[in-house]
Amino acid sequence: MLNLAIFGPPGAGKGTQSGRLVEKYGLLYISTGDILRKETASGSELGQEINRITSQGHFVSDDLIMRIIRKTIRENPHANGILFDGFPRTLSQAALLEGLMDELTTRFFGVLGLEVPREELIERLLNRGKVSGRADDKEAVIIERLKEYEEKTWPVATYFMERNRYYPVDGTGTLDQIFNRLVSQIEKHTC
Repeated sequence: MLNLAIFGPPGAGKGTQSGRLVEKYGLLYISTGDILRKETASGSELGQEINRITSQGHFVSDDLIMRIIRKTIRENPHANGILFDGFPRTLSQAALLEGLMDELTTRFFGVLGLEVPREELIERLLNRGKVSGRADDKEAVIIERLKEYEEKTWPVATYFMERNRYYPVDGTGTLDQIFNRLVSQIEKHTC
């Protein structure tokens, strides 16, 4: 089983590359962003709460994320592995992920970290906002999201580096170039 996470700041291309990895390796795709957006779109009370938090560029609670992830995994018992996109984002979530893998009696491969310069991230997100109309792709919110990432999420990279399970990948260039770099890291460390 190949269980891994794709990691990087907002706009690094995690969602785009995740789809390609899921197809290549036959993985269950768990995107916390997609799950949260789906709940928000439902208009439920929980969705409204999520919207209040995310529209300001902040993260939802670990407890809520773990409930959603466990539910998704239970609904897909025959998966050949899991690709986490947007999780873990904090040190506490990194520990929760390791606990979840133990609970599932499976191995966690590690984290593929897409690395992209800040200026390029801002440009990508502003362009995405123009196309998609996402409320969180406005400049003030982008700056807040990148600040949250740097303060709360970047330490996750260090956490996995210390465990020799962080694999940096240059997230610039064409989609195919980036994808080939990701596959190379997976194959280099699983063979």
